[in-house]
Amino acid sequence: QVQLVESGGGLVQAGGSLRLSCAASGRTFSSLSMGWFRQAPGKEREFVAAIRWSGGTTYYDSVKGRFTISRDNAKNTVYLQMNSLKPEDTAVYYCAATERRYGGSYSRRSDFGSWGQGTQVTVSS
Repeated sequence: QVQLVESGGGLVQAGGSLRLSCAASGRTFSSLSMGWFRQAPGKEREFVAAIRWSGGTTYYDSVKGRFTISRDNAKNTVYLQMNSLKPEDTAVYYCAATERRYGGSYSRRSDFGSWGQGTQVTVSS
C-alpha cells in the first residue's frame, strides 16, 4: 500500500494559479504511475491528469493547456500546476497511485489502488 499526502490547496481568484503536491511513501516512487482526480459537491470524482512511471502524461480535456502534471522521483512527489483557474475547477483534489503497468491512459478511478485524503481548491469568481 502506498501512503499519499496532498498539500497546496486553498482559495484563489479566477485566473490565478495554485500548485498541488502529493508526497508518496511505502513503495518505490519511480515505479508508480500517479494521478490527480477531483470531486465537486454533488458530483462524481473525475479524472484530471496522470503521469506514468515512464513520464508520459494524460489530461482531461477541460484542463489541457492550463494544468501540468509532473513528478520528482528524488523527492517522491508528484505535482499539479494549475494556471488560469476557473470557478468550475473548484473541488476536492485527490492524488492516486498504482504499481500496475498497462498501455491505457490511467484515467479511470479503477486504475488506482491508493488514494490520498484530498485537498480543497476553491476558485472565486
